[in-house]
Amino acid sequence: MAEHNQLGKKGEKLAVDFLVQKGYKILEENYRFQKSEIDIIAENEGLIIVVEVKTRSSEVYGAPHEFVKPKQIQSLVKAIDHYIVEKDIDMEVRFDIISIINKGGILDVTHLENAFYHF
Repeated sequence: MAEHNQLGKKGEKLAVDFLVQKGYKILEENYRFQKSEIDIIAENEGLIIVVEVKTRSSEVYGAPHEFVKPKQIQSLVKAIDHYIVEKDIDMEVRFDIISIINKGGILDVTHLENAFYHF
């Protein structure tokens, strides 16, 4: 596995652990629908939380959350719409980003709640 893929998987595991510690219930990891993938689907305080995890080895090219582009947002919306229908869920959805940066071997986690709106 390429080094950047290993860092990404490590970041996703760290994000799951971070959310669980904050009291989130993890419903799905790496949920796929067609060509779309949601890193984490969680539940917290009566909301479905869609979490995109962005892990970077540095901020040289910008903060990790800056790499979530409109096309990816559309893809996440499409996937969560399918998930909600498939699971017959009647809850509001929130979109979060967990940004993880490797700072000298220490992974720094930032949780951006309500990172973007889908309407």
